[in-house]
Amino acid sequence: MKKLFTTFTAACITLAAHNVSAQAVFTPADRLLRVGTLTIGSEIWTDLVLRLDNDNRLSIVSAKPPATPAAPATPSTPTSTSTSTQWRGVNLAGADFGEGSLPGTYGTHYIYPEVSSVTYFRNKGMNTIRLPFRWERLQPTLMQAFNATELGRLTTFVNGATAQGMTVVIDPHNYARWHGKIIGSSEVPNTAFADFWSRLATQFKGNNKVVFGLMNEPNNMPTEQWLSAANAAIAAIRAAGATNTITVPGNAWTGAHSWSQNWYGTPNATVMKGISDPARNVVIEVHQYLDGDSSGTSSNCVSATIGKERLENFTSWLRTNGYRAFLGEMAAGDNATCNQAMADMLTYLKSNADVWQGWTWWAAGPWWGGYMFSIEPTNGTTDKPQMKVIEPFLK
Repeated sequence: MKKLFTTFTAACITLAAHNVSAQAVFTPADRLLRVGTLTIGSEIWTDLVLRLDNDNRLSIVSAKPPATPAAPATPSTPTSTSTSTQWRGVNLAGADFGEGSLPGTYGTHYIYPEVSSVTYFRNKGMNTIRLPFRWERLQPTLMQAFNATELGRLTTFVNGATAQGMTVVIDPHNYARWHGKIIGSSEVPNTAFADFWSRLATQFKGNNKVVFGLMNEPNNMPTEQWLSAANAAIAAIRAAGATNTITVPGNAWTGAHSWSQNWYGTPNATVMKGISDPARNVVIEVHQYLDGDSSGTSSNCVSATIGKERLENFTSWLRTNGYRAFLGEMAAGDNATCNQAMADMLTYLKSNADVWQGWTWWAAGPWWGGYMFSIEPTNGTTDKPQMKVIEPFLK
């Protein structure tokens, strides 16, 4: 019996050595290997009978050739037949502030928005909040428990906002770094990133109004390195039992306009097709500003149509590859050109809601003061100028 087992094992090793996978039954008496299904590359053979000679060489006795291969299945992501995007909202920033003072002092270097601040935006018709925060404050030591006080702040806001019916995208605003060290490095291995998300997923997996924003704006790293880190985190989230939607950014600050460009290495358009989610519930997150270099550092816009133009190629990529997307950050100044450009871009998103899950404006929150893109209402009630552009798209 041991010899027969060794012979069968040799046959399996022979198949594996040639990158062949098979479902097989070995008959010792006639040394035949009967294969129900055998995969060679992209071809699938059925009803094969192979003979194993004394030198463990395989020869085909009979086989049914492969049929014409079916078209590859497209990734399954949240679907929509709506004439409007599903997520429409704003970034409520403050918990991500003070990155130069980590962990910093609460109320001095950073602040969480009040749950009560959600009411204004909900009454305007928004249904989504993206909540930036810092990984280092929540998990001061890698691979160790969360800081209880910081977790309490995060949980209080998330639970309060989702109780009002809002979707909350929780966003570690870390640029694929922890204390300046890149994820995937020896200092911050992928296992540490996976551990962080395993703990966070365990905390919020019971709330389907919580979306897991994997990371804010990875940059200055190989795109392949970021994909490996992202897939490690996704696997950890699913292993924790969470089925929540996950938004996955690309490299190079995840710009929609640069998705297919290669100045930062292998394009996102090539690498990010390798996202692996066993739950098939991911949305690509991109950001897009309308100034000259797409950085969001100027209140001027290139033209009245620049927003739509910077999304068009990426939108085509989404359709071709079967993904949906979330525009996690976008903004423009208060002037005629920018108002037209933003209205044009929001119209474009609405018209392409089959592949655009939604958007969140950058930004609002209690500490913005006179920031050029802030839509935090004055005294909690008075609209900022850009709200007049946004509000028609909140229905």
